[in-house]
Amino acid sequence: MDVKVQPTELPASEAFIDTSTKKEKRKRLLRKLASQKYLQAMALLGVVWMFIFNYIPMYGLIIAFKEYSIIKPISEAPWVGLMQFKEFIQDENFWIVLKNTLGISLIKLFIGFPLPIIFALMLNELTSLRFKKAVQTISYLPHFLSWVVLGGILTTWLADIGIINDILMGMGVIDERTNFLAEPDNFWSIVILSDIWKELGWSAIIYLAAIAGVSTELYESATIDGANRLQKMWHITLPSIRPTITILFILAVSGVLNSNFDQILILRNALNESASNVIDIYVYQLGIQNARYSYATAVGLLKAVIAFILLLSANKIGKKINGSSLF
Repeated sequence: MDVKVQPTELPASEAFIDTSTKKEKRKRLLRKLASQKYLQAMALLGVVWMFIFNYIPMYGLIIAFKEYSIIKPISEAPWVGLMQFKEFIQDENFWIVLKNTLGISLIKLFIGFPLPIIFALMLNELTSLRFKKAVQTISYLPHFLSWVVLGGILTTWLADIGIINDILMGMGVIDERTNFLAEPDNFWSIVILSDIWKELGWSAIIYLAAIAGVSTELYESATIDGANRLQKMWHITLPSIRPTITILFILAVSGVLNSNFDQILILRNALNESASNVIDIYVYQLGIQNARYSYATAVGLLKAVIAFILLLSANKIGKKINGSSLF
């Protein structure tokens, strides 16, 4: 004997309660939005600004697949498909600019990324509040100088009559004066060290803020158990700020093809061109200065796609390793 099971339906009273709950939630949301109307208005301005300047211009990406000329509208430009992308990959300078870009960016990533973490841990261990504030202020002061100003200072210091030559000759490290920026072999080191010097203190602020959120009870319990400072740092501080480190590392990996355009543009010259010709500089010279806007857009779009793939990959790896990720 077959028994047919009738689908269960909510009683009228339960359906009424469910409907009234939804209405109550909607009313609470509206009341909350009304009480935050000024904050919502400020946020709305930011959304409108982002839509106008970040999303509407995406329409212009189609010129990467066209032969665009500034004297004609985008709609009238002829389609060329992937010609711009192929030209970039087949360019004789492609491997040179790729090597310089990846070389500088990867060294910055593997050397420059851990240093702010170490610096923040060291600052956190300082007991003198006055000395700690002084060190922190001095360390992030270079961040507020533009690369135009800082690049001019470095160019003067690194010249053959600069203070660096005076110091090294006084110490007996070098026998004759040299213009360090004229040597391609020195360029990567100069770029990496100057970038670390400029951003070390500022980058450490985020880690110091994360460290400040670590519960003091953990440190007190570790002290009772006999842990020293290094053990507290390794077993309490670092694990507590691991999510912050992971997220910042994911963002850093996604930007591995973005060399610091301002910095390199200021420090480069004709003598170190073989080491300073990165993707951003190459696109600026060939795409912008020569008015090849389709070519410049194609390279920028290619970089954006690779950055997106790197972001997804780093995010997935970070999620698997320690459960921390952007999304």
